[in-house]
Amino acid sequence: MTTIQRPETQMLAGSCALALDTVAGKANPISLEEVVSEAALQTRVDKKFLLNAVEFTELMDRLGPAFRIMQIKDRRLFSYESVYFDTPDLQMFTAHKQGRRRRYKIRTRTYADTGLCMFEAKFKGLRGATVKHRIPYDLGDRDIINEQAAAFLTERLATEYHQGMPHLQAVMRSDYVRGTFVNPLDEERLTCDVNLVYSQDGTTIHGPDLFVIETKSTDGRGAADAALSAMRIRPVGMSKYCVGIALLHPALAANKWSRLLKQKFGWDRTAA
Repeated sequence: MTTIQRPETQMLAGSCALALDTVAGKANPISLEEVVSEAALQTRVDKKFLLNAVEFTELMDRLGPAFRIMQIKDRRLFSYESVYFDTPDLQMFTAHKQGRRRRYKIRTRTYADTGLCMFEAKFKGLRGATVKHRIPYDLGDRDIINEQAAAFLTERLATEYHQGMPHLQAVMRSDYVRGTFVNPLDEERLTCDVNLVYSQDGTTIHGPDLFVIETKSTDGRGAADAALSAMRIRPVGMSKYCVGIALLHPALAANKWSRLLKQKFGWDRTAA
């Protein structure tokens, strides 16, 4: 039986966390209500990048005041918890590793600072776009798929892929601290994650002192994408879920991400 650990809400640590705190403190705020109404982006093109603290600071200087920091009450940085679900033989991990066109991720997401919890299903849509569906969820059920979530997921799988729902169980938890920058005029969003931690069955793995940056735009050619391209920083083909599973299960073949895992995450399959 998979055990999902529950460490306390993370504290900021490391050079990237310090850089995020500094930039977030200087940025102009945007409320959650404005983000939802003007840049919800439930269907979007996502790109991921790994940056160090110096690169992140340069990126935000290039983007300027058009990108505002999401603020809820007096908070600008938030602790996130995600519990991911997969089949016992990790079929979803395999589908992502093989690059199958019809692939999806299932998780609960808890906003640790507020206690808000959501059940989410992310589907890979046409032309590489990501389509996310979510419903409010009972915080006490975040490690399981309850009847409400099962009905929701059954309907979404039938609609998106004409598939039935497989047997799913919680297989991994990830925690991190996030700052979200939004350009409401262009419906563009930039999520900046630090202090990444993976845990399962008594094993805890800390990610490197790097930013996991994700650009989210309607066409994949937003201002942040252009700025990163000008800095000669290329997107990386990774997902937090697949990287976490590979790190927690080094015996698994993860050839799609092996170079990235070795260079950035200290992955050593021979240690399995």
